Amino acid sequence: MSAITEKTPDDGRSTRWDEHRATRRRDLARAARKAVHLHGTDISMDEIAAHAGTSKSIMYRYFTDKTGLQQAVSEEVMQQIRDALETAAHTATTPREALRNMVSAYLEMIEHSPNVYYFVTRDASGLPFLDLMIDLLATPFAQEMNAPDADARAWGAGAVGFVRGTGEWWLHHLGGNDIPTRPELTDRITTWLWSGPISTLVRQRTTS
Repeated sequence: MSAITEKTPDDGRSTRWDEHRATRRRDLARAARKAVHLHGTDISMDEIAAHAGTSKSIMYRYFTDKTGLQQAVSEEVMQQIRDALETAAHTATTPREALRNMVSAYLEMIEHSPNVYYFVTRDASGLPFLDLMIDLLATPFAQEMNAPDADARAWGAGAVGFVRGTGEWWLHHLGGNDIPTRPELTDRITTWLWSGPISTLVRQRTTS
């Protein structure tokens, strides 16, 4: 005769604790993001904890170390930029407009909070963010060229490198002489990616 195992009714306390922990972790990550935005990427865990109104030991309880916190902040930023890029892509009426809208959304993000951007992209924890951009930027290329998925992702990877490099150069030189505004740079990047920078610049010189 098999033994009968008595089950304890689930009173929901475990589920409520999991939900509370997830909410608390998200709130701490958002507080950390604001602290980084205000004080820079080299802010210490003590300073982040003070900004969040808690202790460093509590931060470690939820994130283990600063890398874990960085990953949590990255998740928050990724969700926000995912929403912005997807909205930019889906509200466009042409593939080129989708590309332009996504470039604009990216430049707006890095201009709004350079500290947070560098905090989440300066090492391997930023790779999911870059993968997301590759997927989204590959979409208008695939739509226009009817390209195989591998070709679209290869183009998307190259486009992300180009947009990221150009955007970070622009961010570093903002306020200098002859540095384009964000809308101007958005138009230039879009044209360069769509038509190719060399052929575009050559045409501009020969017609000027």
